[in-house]
Amino acid sequence: MGKPTEIAKQAYSAFATGNIPALLEMLTEDVEWRFFANPETGTPYGGTFKGRQQVVGFFTKLAETVELLEFEPREFLEGPNHVTTIGRSKGRARPDGKVHDTEWVQVCILDGNSRISRWVGTEDSAARLDK
Repeated sequence: MGKPTEIAKQAYSAFATGNIPALLEMLTEDVEWRFFANPETGTPYGGTFKGRQQVVGFFTKLAETVELLEFEPREFLEGPNHVTTIGRSKGRARPDGKVHDTEWVQVCILDGNSRISRWVGTEDSAARLDK
């Protein structure tokens, strides 16, 4: 089994370069993907997504609503089959163009085959409302 931090870094690299198909290949078929946010905070891509096809919907909504300007995974806290990552990102909201800088926390949980079976994320969504 690959180390959780190595797997997370590969996934973040795929995301940062826009290689969503490579990231999807790192997920189990029945992955559970959760992002704690809602439209009232300017984050319409929040919710629970089950399976790779629904995760595609998450990334589609994210791309439609945010132009990512910076993405920085900063700290990796590894457990036996998971890693918690603390980071920050800077984005421009679509369509209003407001720029926001936010800190986030994400957890990747791996199955026995080094695939991501669960992912949970949240961010300081209030940063979207401050600008």
